[in-house]
Amino acid sequence: MIVMTGATGTLNGATVDHLLKHVPPTRIGVSVRDPERAKHLADRGVRVRQGSYDEPEALRHSFADAEQVLLVSSSDVTADVVRQHRTAIDAAVDAGAHRIVYTSAHGTGVDTPYPPLAIHAATEQHLEASGVAWTALRNGFYGDPDQLLGPWRATGVIAKPADGPFSWVDRRDAAEAAAAILTSTAPLDGAIDLTLSAPVTLADFARAASELTGRHVERVVIEDETWVADEMAHGTPEAVARFTLSMFQATRSGHFAGSDPTLARLLGREPRSIGDQLADRLAS
Repeated sequence: MIVMTGATGTLNGATVDHLLKHVPPTRIGVSVRDPERAKHLADRGVRVRQGSYDEPEALRHSFADAEQVLLVSSSDVTADVVRQHRTAIDAAVDAGAHRIVYTSAHGTGVDTPYPPLAIHAATEQHLEASGVAWTALRNGFYGDPDQLLGPWRATGVIAKPADGPFSWVDRRDAAEAAAAILTSTAPLDGAIDLTLSAPVTLADFARAASELTGRHVERVVIEDETWVADEMAHGTPEAVARFTLSMFQATRSGHFAGSDPTLARLLGREPRSIGDQLADRLAS
């Protein structure tokens, strides 16, 4: 059985959909905080059990009979996330899982300007020490492009701090790749990078947006402290603004400059480009 957390979220919800194309629903289980939100999966024959990263006993119950467990990284900003991840890993081991797959992040490491990368590094260290086979899916950044770019459609400007090369992958591709790994007869071991075949910058986003809309979209670089002050003036808490700034600082120091063909190989095609992703966003 394959059991996963986060199945009511966008990423692992899509992963379940891909798994159901290749695996009988009786071989899939989900561990969710609120089983009512997973009723649509239960109706399709998927095993639904309650569990959260703060409840070791419930996790062990929801991971029972799992050959593989897919753990999505915690999004609880108020929690000790590393502790939560360790709790989930230990519960999977205790439940007898043969492999643990974890949604990590490209560029993971201890000495980085971007705090989540150190959290992922600590989690990967615990996976390595767990005694079972493990795979860390080091996904490129993903999400709504408008959250990255700001109100460019209204202003015609992408006004952000200086950046550097990074991968912005489509969440649908990340989910499809995760399902491919979980169903592979030759699973990948250790940390694997799931990125675009070549990194991009915000200037590339501006060019893609210009081509799609037929109007010039300009990339404007804002000084770090000016950008933080502007964000705070628009109601963003300083801590949140500086957290976001750390992402830009990490891109321009080269932490996300690498690329890898593994995602394309798993998909059997090139991942959706930033132009594809922007086009989908405009269409919606």
